[in-house]
Amino acid sequence: MRSLSFRLLCLTIFFVMLSEVLIYTPSIARFRLTYLTEKLDNAHLAALAIDGSPDRMISQELTFELLDHVGAYEIVVTGPDGDTRSLSRPMRPPGEVYVSLYDPMPLELVYDAFDALFQTGNRILRVTGPAPMEPAATVTVTLDEFPLRAVMYDFSWRILTLSVLISVFTAALVFVSLRWLLVRPLQRITGSLVAFRQRPEDRSTDLDDGGRRDEIGVALRELGLMKEEMRAALRQRTRLAALGTAVSKISHDLRNMLSTATLISDRLSLSQDPDVQKVTPTLVKAIDRAAALCSTTLNFARETPPLRVAPVRLADLVSELREELQAPQGGEVRLELTGAEDLELLADRDQMYRVFSNIASNAVNAGADALRIVARVEGARAVIDVIDNGPGIPEEGRGRLFQPFQFSSRRDGTGLGLTIARDLAQAHGGTLTLERTGADGSAFRLDVPRHAGP
Repeated sequence: MRSLSFRLLCLTIFFVMLSEVLIYTPSIARFRLTYLTEKLDNAHLAALAIDGSPDRMISQELTFELLDHVGAYEIVVTGPDGDTRSLSRPMRPPGEVYVSLYDPMPLELVYDAFDALFQTGNRILRVTGPAPMEPAATVTVTLDEFPLRAVMYDFSWRILTLSVLISVFTAALVFVSLRWLLVRPLQRITGSLVAFRQRPEDRSTDLDDGGRRDEIGVALRELGLMKEEMRAALRQRTRLAALGTAVSKISHDLRNMLSTATLISDRLSLSQDPDVQKVTPTLVKAIDRAAALCSTTLNFARETPPLRVAPVRLADLVSELREELQAPQGGEVRLELTGAEDLELLADRDQMYRVFSNIASNAVNAGADALRIVARVEGARAVIDVIDNGPGIPEEGRGRLFQPFQFSSRRDGTGLGLTIARDLAQAHGGTLTLERTGADGSAFRLDVPRHAGP
């Protein structure tokens, strides 16, 4: 019952029935008008019998037969010259409802028809209208409403039965057509997607578009292309995962070796041999760079730890960064915070500090000696710009800025600083983008939620 086919079937029946109801409303009003018009016609014919009788007088027995034929209590026909013909019963009830058939309004006819349907008892109608065969004459008929309501009920049941048959037949045709054209292809696509999720490399579940040019054919072709792209991405991800595991192990072992080399270099620095003193600083720097490379690679290879969010003041992060930020040659680096200085974020303090530290370190290593952090609030988000006065990012490096191991501001850099910063920003539900760069410096924009984690 939750399937698309069943819902389509029910909706088709519902809409067809709704259409029939809209058709039924004017139909029942028209049916009532036709019934009353025929009564006026019959009444006019019955009154003409008066003209064929001697002295325009007919017997009471014939009068009753004519009235019974019409189904009326009284018939009055007034000609254009004012002459009157009438047939009536001695004990006739007075009219309760007056109905005029002179230029009836459509809404009035609909209202009167439903008013008649919803009555529970019999009413006496006094119907007045033009004679169908003599429009200049006026016919007035007094009759019971119950027979009219009975035939209206009968007409309604016939319409209802026909509507149900049409609805079911139409719904069946629509159901079969849609199931053949739409539902079955969607079921095949759904089954293929489920099988692909369970066994991505199994091509036996791939679907052929059969040369279809409609939307289903487009969906099948796009699904096939998506599967191929995802298979290629999964193969690449598997190779990268294996490579990352190997690099992590190598980096771990190499760092242990470098630790031993560091101990040895420390002992060599104590030597008084001039040749040893000459080469020791270069050796120490090389060992430190290799150790830093191993540590950075290991940190990048690890999964991002779960965030431990808590309220963090941006001013505190900047103050901590100002104390630890140093130029490569030991010079002073100016760091200024402007804008929403009292801004508070709900974030992981250590990870958010790494974001600002990596951006600032990259700028300083590229040659900047002044950084400005401009913060503002936009609704539920905080927008923070980190602006430096460095030489800018070369044109060839801008497209590879956030790709690991692809670009670095230093000759011996790993190219992981901005990549890690972007990943940490995304972990907080935000983004890190390069807003501008040029000879006067670069500007990075951090856009993160103020009161929510990822």
